[in-house]
Amino acid sequence: MAQIFFKPKKKSLPRLCENLFTEGNYTLIGVAGGSDVKGMIKDAVSLIGGFEKLNIKGKIALVKPNVVSGEPHPATTNPQVVGAVVKLLYEYGAAKIYVGDMSALATLSTLRNMKNNGIKKAAEENGAEVIIFEDYAWIEVELPRNQYIKTAYVTEWLYKTDIIINLPVIKTHRSASYSITLKNFIGCTHLKQRPYLIDSSHWEEIVAEFNVAYAPDLNIVDGTVSMIEGGPWEGTAANTNLIIASGDRVAADAVGLGIIKSFGKWKMVAEKDIWEQKQIATAVSRGIGSGKNNIKLLEGRGDEKFKELMKKVRENTGL
Repeated sequence: MAQIFFKPKKKSLPRLCENLFTEGNYTLIGVAGGSDVKGMIKDAVSLIGGFEKLNIKGKIALVKPNVVSGEPHPATTNPQVVGAVVKLLYEYGAAKIYVGDMSALATLSTLRNMKNNGIKKAAEENGAEVIIFEDYAWIEVELPRNQYIKTAYVTEWLYKTDIIINLPVIKTHRSASYSITLKNFIGCTHLKQRPYLIDSSHWEEIVAEFNVAYAPDLNIVDGTVSMIEGGPWEGTAANTNLIIASGDRVAADAVGLGIIKSFGKWKMVAEKDIWEQKQIATAVSRGIGSGKNNIKLLEGRGDEKFKELMKKVRENTGL
């Protein structure tokens, strides 16, 4: 624990990868509804090309859920989703899977939180090893083209695995407006660099700029239960019963925002055009994800409630 208060000594280039889930000039995003968690995950990923695209066999994977605290989902990622993702990765031939994160400063320790919210149990029961980022080393990554954050200190685990699966939950956030794929990366950054310590007046832009330091191979977004008001610690929950999958963080966040906006309860999202959200606009400007005209939204199976929600998402996002 003590080492988290020291400046990292190792340096590296950003951990980047190609978005494999595309079609022509379009980045793909799949959304599947239902009640079978594993089935929804597989359906959503299949819509955009399938797990086969990752060539998982024999590789080491890092699964990064949202473990901001020890609270249950939707404050944190649903442990059922964590367990199902681990199980699927092994079924597709992964050699080893780690599940890791670092909680917010006010809620440490991460290990205690993972025990309390059930993520540790779900990960281990399905064969993954739990890792706590504050117990390991940090890597310094230069980000010279950014405006607000020029250097990122990130967990060494970004460089110790072959594949990274970003596994956030859909939720609102009192300081960052919302927290989905872009915001989930903050758990990979050093506590010295949490956005409120850098510049609280540009919290959202800083969240997006940190994402220049890495690119996950796949984003699987937990929308089984979404937080539609409040956050990040607690808030109003809604049973949205869906999973989002994309190689593009902007696309995934836009659809997640479309879901939050459809309920009309959170002014920071409901009263703003999704593409004008600072996290989204900054991420697009930094080349982190695609703009609205280069995203193709694909829908999978779902009941009438799912179809109605997705109709609202398309209206809210323009996708």
